[in-house]
Amino acid sequence: MDAYDEDSQALRGPDGSTGARRPPDPERQEDPALEASGDPDGSPAPGSLPPAPRTGVAALSPRYQVGAAVALAIVAVAACVHLGMVFLSLAPANTVTKQHGKAIEEWVYPEFEQNWKLFAPNPLQQNIAVQVRAEVRMKDGSLRTTGWTDLSAQDGAAIDGSLVPSHTQQNELRRGWDFFVATHGTDNQPVGMRGALSQQYVRRIVVMRMHRTDPISREGVIQRVQVRSSTTNVQPPKWSREKISDKPVYRLLPWWTVPSDEAAGGVR
Repeated sequence: MDAYDEDSQALRGPDGSTGARRPPDPERQEDPALEASGDPDGSPAPGSLPPAPRTGVAALSPRYQVGAAVALAIVAVAACVHLGMVFLSLAPANTVTKQHGKAIEEWVYPEFEQNWKLFAPNPLQQNIAVQVRAEVRMKDGSLRTTGWTDLSAQDGAAIDGSLVPSHTQQNELRRGWDFFVATHGTDNQPVGMRGALSQQYVRRIVVMRMHRTDPISREGVIQRVQVRSSTTNVQPPKWSREKISDKPVYRLLPWWTVPSDEAAGGVR
């Protein structure tokens, strides 16, 4: 037999000759991990990279991992409930809103109110602006009447370009005017018991706004205010043949006397 066929486990002497075969040691177990590490004591072989450290949630202890998972689950459930409530508040009347309408309203209003007209088949086609002028008693005893101040335009300018417009800028004046229109007839007379309340609400809003933004109102004491609405049709697109008037239509309310406790803008 050729010498190259000798078993690799055969012992060789100092002169390279093959000696007796070495028997395997049954007590010595070969560990693949130790063979891969290159060192019997388990230390990494030279040039090998240490294991990457754990990051994120995996770096936490099991107890904190469970806590993080529970917290994420609570946040996810709360987000789903909130989105569902807002959706139901905007959706047309259905079985769920009829049975749980009170709970939906308590959740959404007033902090999360939306008015996107998402399901309206006929979106609004008019721009309605609320304007006011005041009769002011000056320090010398004379009366001065201010020009018309467009309060809706002020709110629009404050909202335009703002990443987080306030709820007051978006809804206070608009909802107040909607409240007034719903509780008054075309003759500007109150209809029902809430008519006087809506008039008082709108009056307080315009007095505070005038005292805050109008120089003449700040110098004197507001005696009376007059409110009007300006309604302008939204123009159709250029490709449309429809012709709509672009002239504003005004609804003029009578002068309202301002009580003394409101005259200096002291209402909060």
